[in-house]
Amino acid sequence: MSFLQYAQKLYSLDTLDTRFTAWSKGPPRTSTTQLDPAKSSTKEAEPDARQQSGGRSTASQDVASSALWGTPEFYIYYMVFLVSVPLMFKAVYDVSKPSHPNYQNYADLLSPGWIPGRMVDNSDSQYSTFRDNLPYTFILIVIHPLLRKSYESIYPLKDASRKASTTQEQKSGSTFPHEVAEARMNRRVTFDLYFALIFLCALHGFSALKVLLIVYTNFLIAKRVPRQYVIAATWVFNVGILFANELGKGYPYSAIAASILPWSTTHDANVDGKADTTWGSTLDAYGGLVPRWEILFNITILRLISFNSDYTWSLDRGRSSPVEKKQLDLANLSDRERVDTPAPHHDYSFRNYLAYVLYSPLYLAGPIITFNDYISQAHYSPRSITRDRTILYGVRFLICLLTMEVMLHFIYAIAISKAQPAWEIYTPFQLSMLGYFNLHLIWLKLLLPWRFFRFWALLDGVDPPENMVRCMSDNYSALAFWRGWHRSLNRWIVRYLYIPLGGNGGSQTRGKWGKARAGLNFLAVFMFVALWHDIQLKLLMWGWLISLFVLPEVLASFLFPKKKWQNHKTAYRWICGVGAVGNILMMMAANLVGFAVGLDGLQGLVHGIVGSYSGLVFLATACAALFVGAQVMFETREQELRQGIQMKC
Repeated sequence: MSFLQYAQKLYSLDTLDTRFTAWSKGPPRTSTTQLDPAKSSTKEAEPDARQQSGGRSTASQDVASSALWGTPEFYIYYMVFLVSVPLMFKAVYDVSKPSHPNYQNYADLLSPGWIPGRMVDNSDSQYSTFRDNLPYTFILIVIHPLLRKSYESIYPLKDASRKASTTQEQKSGSTFPHEVAEARMNRRVTFDLYFALIFLCALHGFSALKVLLIVYTNFLIAKRVPRQYVIAATWVFNVGILFANELGKGYPYSAIAASILPWSTTHDANVDGKADTTWGSTLDAYGGLVPRWEILFNITILRLISFNSDYTWSLDRGRSSPVEKKQLDLANLSDRERVDTPAPHHDYSFRNYLAYVLYSPLYLAGPIITFNDYISQAHYSPRSITRDRTILYGVRFLICLLTMEVMLHFIYAIAISKAQPAWEIYTPFQLSMLGYFNLHLIWLKLLLPWRFFRFWALLDGVDPPENMVRCMSDNYSALAFWRGWHRSLNRWIVRYLYIPLGGNGGSQTRGKWGKARAGLNFLAVFMFVALWHDIQLKLLMWGWLISLFVLPEVLASFLFPKKKWQNHKTAYRWICGVGAVGNILMMMAANLVGFAVGLDGLQGLVHGIVGSYSGLVFLATACAALFVGAQVMFETREQELRQGIQMKC
């Protein structure tokens, strides 16, 4: 295999996640050679696409236009890329030099780096926690699979399957595949639970008891509350926990002791003249590796809601089995079928629930999988997981990690924004690049933990969804952007919140009141997402801005329907390019407010860019460059359609 072929395979969508290249209702593939996006020939891709869709030709192949990569128009775009991209990096590198007048204002936020002669911008507290603990986490993903293999060697599947199928053996003298799958699930879940409890105690110390108490209370809601009230009670309880964790600051034992047993917190002086240590402060002192457990608990709340909802909906199905009704092969379920097919009623046990909620590879940051999916993969190993694909995925993670390290050593955009400089000392081009690269660093700081923990899960035999589908710069649609950004959260939102609220389709959304309800549902979703991230005003403003900025795109889709422009495809593509420029600017503004500089910082950036004639000239030039980028994005998606892939983002 040549280097170019290896690079094509490394950066294919199939390596990233087979869900992108497999038919959603078809069985998963085991080989990375099938429907490989690296193949440029449509004829090579069509047979696999038809096979995944049950022999039907996909609609996407019928509407894909002819390639534009070799046209004079795109050669002009290539020249724009060759000139603008180096200038973009140079602009933000120049303002990160020690010779820049603002350097001394943020120099104390920098740390010694491992690249000779360079400091590193490790000022982002969220990413620095992940970065500083990388050596230990790498050790962990080596130890965890080795411990599982040791456990499985002590309790081989054959012996376990015999114990699980004693009744069947007495009747027929053989072990059925279902019983083997049941034995596999019991063995995996038992190990998951034991390891998770040890991992939880190491992370949070005595605060692990608080986590277990909340988790157990949620389980009681699912099992003890009348069925018709379970979903509502689950949402009220878990949203209440979000606020309680924030207001109670993790419920320190010292505060609990002071409120419940005030006489036990009296600080009497001992013979040395020092105050005696209370039992509450003693427990708080053993807070584990991550004492502030409440910060990471938000991701666990999603799993709590998932279990209660999946369990309740399984009861609503009654005794009818979708497996028998649809004649499903449980060993070869598609991704959608694993999520939608309820587990047997006896699998909704406290042991399985606790193992799912605390599953170590996905506990800290996700990606998020549903309870049904977890139990299905515990029964049957996903065919999408292969050694070659997992190795390629690990290589991609290491490349992203190296990219982040280089950027943090040469681009100090995060430290500059934290220092709240006088924005007028920067040129409009430098200001825009500071905002642009700040967003890219945010994208990378989220991508790296998500991919690391997904890589750990893949090594462990579990295939969760990929969270980051496209690079931040490869997005022109606000609606499509949120399908690909934190994709597992998006899938969770659609299943457990958006569709139960009514979604945006069906008879309930007809007419103006129906459209208004769909808009309110969209606003409710982003309000929840903002509160789920953190209970801060700037994130609420982010949620409102996102909901507001989606409206122009929805309105434009009504004013310029694609079907009416079939005979004017080039003109339609250019019109969409103009709209894409507006979308990109609005998405950048919203995310800068929510995750970077806040509203005041954004106002300073905008004023510095448009507050002068030269700034307006730059803005016009930047919009032209964004238009070029949008055209390349359009053609990238058309290329995917020619290969039978429609990602909808």
